[in-house]
Amino acid sequence: MSQPAETESTPKTTPLMSRKQVISAVIFAVVALIMVPIVPTVEIAWVTAFLILTIYLFAFELVGVDVAAVTVMVLLGLSSLLAPVMGLEQGLVDNKHLFDGFSSNAVISIIAVMIIGAGLDKTGLMSKVAAFILKIGGTTETRIIPIISATVGFISSFMQNVGAAALFLPVVSRISARSGLPMSRLLMPMGFTAILGGTMTMVGSSPLILLNDLIQTSNKALPPEHQMELWGLFSVTPVGVVLVLSGIAYFVIAGRFVLPKTKSESSTVGSNPMDYYHDVYGVDYCINEVVVTDGSELIGKKLDEVETAYRVRIVASKLPGEESRFGRGTIARDTEIRSGMVLATVADPRDLKNFVEKYGLKHRTEIRTFLDSLSASKAGIAEVVIPPSSSLIGKSARDVWMRKVYGLALIGLHRDGKTMREGDDIRSMPFHPGDTLVVHTAWSALERIETNRDFVVVTTEYPREEEVRQHKVVPALVFFGIALFMVLFTDIRLSVALLTGAMGMILSGVLKIEEAYQAVSWKTVFLLASLIPLGLAVETSGTAKWIAEQVLTVVGEMPIWVIQSAVAVLATFFTLVMSNVGATVLLVPLAVNIAIGAGANPAVFALTVALATSNSFFIPTHQVNALIMGPAGYRVADFMRAGGVMTIIFLVVLMVMMGIVF
Repeated sequence: MSQPAETESTPKTTPLMSRKQVISAVIFAVVALIMVPIVPTVEIAWVTAFLILTIYLFAFELVGVDVAAVTVMVLLGLSSLLAPVMGLEQGLVDNKHLFDGFSSNAVISIIAVMIIGAGLDKTGLMSKVAAFILKIGGTTETRIIPIISATVGFISSFMQNVGAAALFLPVVSRISARSGLPMSRLLMPMGFTAILGGTMTMVGSSPLILLNDLIQTSNKALPPEHQMELWGLFSVTPVGVVLVLSGIAYFVIAGRFVLPKTKSESSTVGSNPMDYYHDVYGVDYCINEVVVTDGSELIGKKLDEVETAYRVRIVASKLPGEESRFGRGTIARDTEIRSGMVLATVADPRDLKNFVEKYGLKHRTEIRTFLDSLSASKAGIAEVVIPPSSSLIGKSARDVWMRKVYGLALIGLHRDGKTMREGDDIRSMPFHPGDTLVVHTAWSALERIETNRDFVVVTTEYPREEEVRQHKVVPALVFFGIALFMVLFTDIRLSVALLTGAMGMILSGVLKIEEAYQAVSWKTVFLLASLIPLGLAVETSGTAKWIAEQVLTVVGEMPIWVIQSAVAVLATFFTLVMSNVGATVLLVPLAVNIAIGAGANPAVFALTVALATSNSFFIPTHQVNALIMGPAGYRVADFMRAGGVMTIIFLVVLMVMMGIVF
């Protein structure tokens, strides 16, 4: 039904989008033409044009961002062939270095952390972390977002932010599936906070790691009275902590307005699956938790004594201090109800209300005890048909102990155009050929009976249980620990350290090589690798230096805080179109000289640059943003909407805290 709607809507929206794209293209072209007589060299003019083209393609998404990035990279490569026509002595980027991005430290590091994250997830560790967060935070955005964000922010303060984000990507995926919250509502807060967390220590991001070296280099050319002291490990912590808290507060308060609900996400949010069963079978069941209170008349009764009488179906139970019981081989009709027992029920809300009032039970407003086991990724409602060849024909669900033996809790039986429900004693009815059973089941149980000739499983679209290699937890943790140790306590390149952990996962059997390939988001790899040549062109052509000089010339006579703010804005702009390290290397010497000329503290200006290069939220060019874009189904417009506000908040908080602390 959705396809005709799309077909009808396409002719209406396409012309409007085309007009918008044409108008925007004309505006960008005019801007490029206006800048031609202003720029000092032909090289800078062409690089500026490529910058404008990239921003245009990203903003209006004529093609995917990865396709746009690769296109710009190819055009930069063709500039070597077309140099005479373009008025250049040589190409904008040496073709020998055009594809260096694919072997860059950043891109290889991203590939490695994706593999490491997949390995940890394969052992079930990420599922346990997700279950713990859900236990604390429940299923509401306002509780889950702060927990995830604060955790990732802390981790990224001492390891690379893309590593922290990649590590928690499978955790967020599990939380999304089990809580029903779209990944798009969770990944952006997690990703943004991972970036912000890099501002909390001097080892949290590459620019801050590099800063003291740049200061020492600048000191060699400065007179004694302008010599700068080096920053300590926790010098930036007050600023970083407030930035992280601001980011968390922003999404808690404004998340409902700025976070999208995307269609291409791996969560279970969407149309309510119970709508189908209501339309086809007239079943209006929902899952609830009730607690057996002390003194309840229900205590001592068997499930069989109350389920049919009160039209409720018990699918899981848990006693205080014991493990929850759900699935095949656990719940049976002779299970005795005891005080303090938590019961998961499938029932019509009206029947459940009568049941709760009759026995004085405590009805919980949300699923807590069985949040993991009864999540949409692990259990749900399904249809099963009894085929003519089934050995169950003539037997009833009660006869074969269907809930205990097969893990199928019968809640509806459709026969001869009529649907009977719990309360109609359906469990005592002998099965007929062609009977359709509406059951609540664990997906693992449903997957198991697909090979059972006594059933034909109609519901085929459900989450399949992946192979979990719990016996590989130790090697996974060992190689993750080795990689983390090398990142934190050695001078080896980040990519080498992380690849050590990734290859350890593969060689020890935590992951198969095919699974490692599947774990990598190649869209992210091509996006980042293809943008690196553009950043190289911006630096080597003198474009970045020229832009910086023009901006700082305008604000040179203004108050110090205005000049410092301009430096921060400039660093923010450069980090969107080139590497944050490149922006830092370029701007720190300029900022130091500007500060000395204005009578300000040059070390503070240098620190402002290193911190502001983390203000990369507006478009998905930062490694973390590129990492989360695909899994959550984000568009560039989503980053521009949520990231635009975050960019302003970052600048305001940064300047206020720099003024207070320094």
